[in-house]
Amino acid sequence: MATLHDRITAVHIRIDTATRAAQRPLGSVRLLCVSKTQPAEALRAAHAEGECDFGENYVQEALDKIASLADIRRHLTWHFIGPLQSNKSRLVAEAFDWVHSVDSLKLARRLSDQRPADLPPLQVCLQVNISAESSKHGLTPDEVPALAQAVAALPRLRLRGLMSIPAPGDTGAHARRARLLQPGMDTLSMGMSEDLEAAIAAGATWVRVGTAVFGPRTPEV
Repeated sequence: MATLHDRITAVHIRIDTATRAAQRPLGSVRLLCVSKTQPAEALRAAHAEGECDFGENYVQEALDKIASLADIRRHLTWHFIGPLQSNKSRLVAEAFDWVHSVDSLKLARRLSDQRPADLPPLQVCLQVNISAESSKHGLTPDEVPALAQAVAALPRLRLRGLMSIPAPGDTGAHARRARLLQPGMDTLSMGMSEDLEAAIAAGATWVRVGTAVFGPRTPEV
């Protein structure tokens, strides 16, 4: 059975191989370890293997882990990657470094207003529903430019780019999303365990990988 070390090594080999194939510089694609439903001890072990970026979908679960790993907080970067309800925006604004799932000006304003002044600006991506799936959150492509302009003007946020989850097998969605980047954006958060190669070929800078890093998840209740 593969160990955590083996799985992490294999994922980085995949990332580097795909980066070379896309004729992009090594290091231009970063691994975001999707750690939802994983215990804090698993994240600590991944950090011991050199991982620093962790993506969480559920606010309270994430806050519990952040507290459990407080002793290494300065070495970790916490990314919120799930749908975010407005009534939980303050918790995320206060505890996280990145939010990949901004999909409205209302949410963006709340995050900016609630970001503590003693912390750096919150790094944010706009979530785009590039495959137009009714089951997924996100902006339509046509909505991206106006919201990007508005979010870029908010004082406690730094707009970095876009995030989306294309439909299974819709590799063309990766390229379509890349074309939505606005001036000043430097981030494409896309690609998961199954499709990271296609995402990297289309310009992804973050790939969000859970199962290939941690193994099968505990079933969500």
